[in-house]
Amino acid sequence: MSRLASFALASALLALLGCAGSPPPPLSAPLQSGAIERCKVSSESEIAALFERWNRALKTGEPAKVLANYAPNSVLLPTLSKLPRLTAEAKVDYFEHFLHDRPSGKIDSRSIQLGCNMAVDIGLYTFTFAKTGAVAHARFTYTYVWDGQQWLISSHHSSLLPDK
Repeated sequence: MSRLASFALASALLALLGCAGSPPPPLSAPLQSGAIERCKVSSESEIAALFERWNRALKTGEPAKVLANYAPNSVLLPTLSKLPRLTAEAKVDYFEHFLHDRPSGKIDSRSIQLGCNMAVDIGLYTFTFAKTGAVAHARFTYTYVWDGQQWLISSHHSSLLPDK
C-alpha cells in the first residue's frame, strides 16, 4: 500500500472513531448526546472507595441497593453460588440469599490497576456474617467501567479461599 493510501486509510479510521476534527471534551465536562469521553481520570483511592460504597449497600440489607453498583450488562460470579449471575434478576436473587445473614466485607490485601474509563481491584477479603458469626475468606476481582457519570461494576468474581 502506498504511503498516501495508508495516510488516507488512517485518517478515515480516525474520523470514524472520533479521533480527528474537534478536540475531545474536557474530562470534567458532562457527556452530551453522541459525545465520547476520552478517559476518566481516576486514582487508587477513588477506586478503593468503590468497594466501601458496595459494602455500605450490603449493610442496608436491600438487594436493589447492591444491584445499583453494577452496570446493566455486568457479570457476577459470586462467592457462595455456583451460578453465574448475568441478569439484574439473577443478581437480586443471589443478594437476597447472601444478605440474609447480614454480611460485612473487609479488604485484607489488594492491587488496583487504572486504565482508560476502566479500573480493576483485585485481592483478598473477609466477610463476617453478623447473624451467624460465620467468617468467609475469599479472593476477589472487581472490574469497573466509567459510564459517563459514575463508576459501575462490569464484572465481579469472588471465590472462597481453598482450605490450607
